[in-house]
Amino acid sequence: MREWNNIKIIGVDHGYGNIKTANTVTPTGVTAYETEPIFSGNILEYGGMYYRIGEGHKEFIADKAMDEDYYILTLMAVARELNLAGIREAEVHLAAGLPLTWVRRQREEFRSYLLQNQEVRFRFNGKDYHIRFVGCSLFPQGYPAIAIRLGDFRGTNLLADIGNGTMNILYINNKKAVESRSWTEKFGVNQCMIAARNAVLDSFGVKMDDAAIEQVLRYGTADIGKPYLDCITSVARRYVADIFSTLRRYEYNPDLMRLYIVGGGGCLVRNFGQYDESRVTILEDICATAKGYEYLAYARIRRKE
Repeated sequence: MREWNNIKIIGVDHGYGNIKTANTVTPTGVTAYETEPIFSGNILEYGGMYYRIGEGHKEFIADKAMDEDYYILTLMAVARELNLAGIREAEVHLAAGLPLTWVRRQREEFRSYLLQNQEVRFRFNGKDYHIRFVGCSLFPQGYPAIAIRLGDFRGTNLLADIGNGTMNILYINNKKAVESRSWTEKFGVNQCMIAARNAVLDSFGVKMDDAAIEQVLRYGTADIGKPYLDCITSVARRYVADIFSTLRRYEYNPDLMRLYIVGGGGCLVRNFGQYDESRVTILEDICATAKGYEYLAYARIRRKE
């Protein structure tokens, strides 16, 4: 969280798998209840409803403003970030993003969605919050994660932002993003998760819990039997090979450019990929994009004022 003239600038990375702020990560699952849930923990009370946040992940949707879930998740994300500073009431400027090639088309609709209520009162984890939204800056996903380190970018560089639902690809030449050479592929980590789940079911007739599969994808191993681990590992290696195959379709050449990987998919590349570590940089900070949103929004607000 950054601050300018008593306004809190809060970056929110609205992923399909996790919603991130500069300092928090929460799975995007949202379950609504008309009465107070039996068990406590990550409960948001808003508009006469109770919402449990963080169980499971939200399914891929091309338009994040289609339902109320991402608005509820935004309130939760703001509350978690403010709570770290012991703040319950604030004026907030949101900083968020959309997939590279969608941001021009969806920017204004998503901004209106996030700012649908100028003033909001809600309760999260037993604490009351009073928020006044005073603005919203929107950026293309991926790029903000490396914006603060553009000084390191010499010559031709390729950025791959591999999230749960999409992969954003962007060329950066001599520290400048090349808008005409940017693409969004529906090729996120969730596809690897689905493929691994189906492979286990086909091979062993067992439906494995997603949490165990996610453990393997994130860390390269898990406390499961070797045949199951080998099955998931095989799927993950094919998925990572497909990532590099997709990048080559967009003229990726490791001898001529450096590759920067951000997003949750970076751990799969690290654990299961074959690549030249001297030519590929994996940014392992899953909150890097949210931090980048804040950095860019803060700079934009300062320039205006």
